[in-house]
Amino acid sequence: MSTLRSTAPATPEPAAVPPFAVISGAQVQRALLGRERQVMELVESAYRLHGAGDSVNPPSYFLRFPDRPSSRIIALPASLGGQVRVDGLKWISSFPGNVAAGIPRASAVLILNDHETGYPFACLESSIISATRTAAFAALAADRLTRGRRRPTRVGFFGVGLIARYLHTFLAGTGWSFDEIGVHDLSADNAAGFRGYLERTGVGGHRVTVHDSPERLIRSSDLVVFATVAGEPHVNDLSWFDHNPLVLHVSLRDLAPEVVLGSTNIVDDVEHCLKADTSPHLAEQLTGNRDFLTGTLEDVIAGRVFLPTDRPLVFSPFGLGVLDLAVGKFVHDEVVRSGELCVVDDFFHELRRYG
Repeated sequence: MSTLRSTAPATPEPAAVPPFAVISGAQVQRALLGRERQVMELVESAYRLHGAGDSVNPPSYFLRFPDRPSSRIIALPASLGGQVRVDGLKWISSFPGNVAAGIPRASAVLILNDHETGYPFACLESSIISATRTAAFAALAADRLTRGRRRPTRVGFFGVGLIARYLHTFLAGTGWSFDEIGVHDLSADNAAGFRGYLERTGVGGHRVTVHDSPERLIRSSDLVVFATVAGEPHVNDLSWFDHNPLVLHVSLRDLAPEVVLGSTNIVDDVEHCLKADTSPHLAEQLTGNRDFLTGTLEDVIAGRVFLPTDRPLVFSPFGLGVLDLAVGKFVHDEVVRSGELCVVDDFFHELRRYG
């Protein structure tokens, strides 16, 4: 006698909806404090995953305003694989007018989505995450791009806001020290404030000089950091770079196309960087090609490109959403481990399909 077995498919177990949490800027800062090397390694891993195709990083979306042409809010959706396995969105505003009012230019939130269900499981204050990942990839680039050439001993900061402060912290925290630190900003008060900050910290360098002109800053620096809010090129003279410095072109729109074309150029992602009137995008429009690009930072990490030492070396990073996800997921997991995760009870109210 045979036993009849049902051929009907088993009813799948309902997927677990993750709890939704809010993580404050104070929690973000505590989770990242003093972990510059670890965060830089996270960012390098994210670049490797992106280079291997284990990510989705569509174009950023710019929300612009006819009545506020200098302001914008940017959406950076992304998905990162590997061991991170998280999707999400950074929503970051840039309102330069805030500076005159005494508050930071940028504000941001980061939404993390569960890889399996798509449900968002965390909202994090993200201006700190954004500044941290920017400083981390700049410090990573400084390290990787100077292998095989003389390591800079003089650094110059062109623009002295939050990004410059974080970048200095990451350089100092990942083993850099400088004989001289140069500072230049359109605002004398801002330059003086940054000089005071550098002198108070007492790390990462010795003599601090405020330069009254861009030319003097650039000519006196082996490593030049552009961290401005410039909307169009304002550095036009290639001869200022005759000493072939490494240029971390973090703000993307400072260099005239002629400077870009006279340099060796590394970007973080070709398609992302060559849009929105960045300096490399303007160089592409001027020449009609992309031959001036040597490769990406991931190409450098993998050893696929050769970097000549007889011309300036410019790194122009657009800043990929996958980097925010890598850092944001790290912060979330650290807050969970600390037992300080603030869960919003009943954030998702309707969890039965038919009520």
